[in-house]
Amino acid sequence: MTTRIGVVTFPGSLDDRDAQRAIRIAGAEPVALWHADHELQGVDAIVLPGGFSYGDYLRPGAIAAVSPIMTEVVEAANRGLPVLGICNGFQVLVESHLLPGGLIRNAHQQFIRRDQRLVVENADTAWTNAFAQGEEIVIPLKNGDGGYIANEETLKRLEGDGLIAFRYAGVNPNGSLEDIAGLTNERGNVVGLMPHPEHAVEPGFGPSTPEAMSSGVDGLRFFESAIAALQARV
Repeated sequence: MTTRIGVVTFPGSLDDRDAQRAIRIAGAEPVALWHADHELQGVDAIVLPGGFSYGDYLRPGAIAAVSPIMTEVVEAANRGLPVLGICNGFQVLVESHLLPGGLIRNAHQQFIRRDQRLVVENADTAWTNAFAQGEEIVIPLKNGDGGYIANEETLKRLEGDGLIAFRYAGVNPNGSLEDIAGLTNERGNVVGLMPHPEHAVEPGFGPSTPEAMSSGVDGLRFFESAIAALQARV
């Protein structure tokens, strides 16, 4: 049976079609979900894509977090459904309290676009099982509000419980505390990160590598991880 992965579109989403394309390339069926609905259409996993949901008014992700479909997304995530939040989707996960902490304006008050090196800190989640612990990957980054913050107690818990999924390597582009680029929940089914894996899934369109220009496809393994995790349950 084909794995079906839903992609939620909010007003202001920019990368929903890119996420759908990445899912298709990985071998699953993308399912378009609408922010105003209360129906997840029986999907096996969910992606909250990047963009500027509701224009980033109040705080990035704050309004999207209380949109109708998020009631079902939160309930499904709490039951164990794999959920990936990318950039603005990560902000939505934080605002929905599926992941702790907060995300604020980049340290230098500028929008950043770069191919970013990451270290995989947790390879045991539904979205990272195709990676190796400590592996370095390259994923495109583009954000203006990507500075991760949390209080000292939360940071200690994230570190001690292995909930930091990714750290920035080489340079911390937005001032995130402890170089945090992405998190997972305790169960490992919810992952959020600021970089965009959906933009590194096909040769010729991804980050440049030592092998060739625009050849990086590290992002594809995020979606392949989810497919493998879901198929292992069957």
